[in-house]
Amino acid sequence: MITQLRDKAQITIPKEVIKKLNLKTGDNIDINIEDGKIIIKPVVVIPKDQAWFWSKEWQQGEKQAEKDIEKGKVEKFNSAEELFEDLDN
Repeated sequence: MITQLRDKAQITIPKEVIKKLNLKTGDNIDINIEDGKIIIKPVVVIPKDQAWFWSKEWQQGEKQAEKDIEKGKVEKFNSAEELFEDLDN
């Protein structure tokens, strides 16, 4: 697909690309140069106070927790009191 550089250094992303990538007005896009090519990627910006959740270590823990849940390796409690009682034992 070919597009044209317009005034104020603007380009139009073809509708087919917008549709295929499910882009919406206001989405953030990362632009990089690699080997003389312009690479444009949609990105999600994460607020700094939530970045811990997306760290490699935390996500590994989340994956392990999902596996444990699938295998039934979790305890279920009806109240916080039941949980604390179990922890005391």
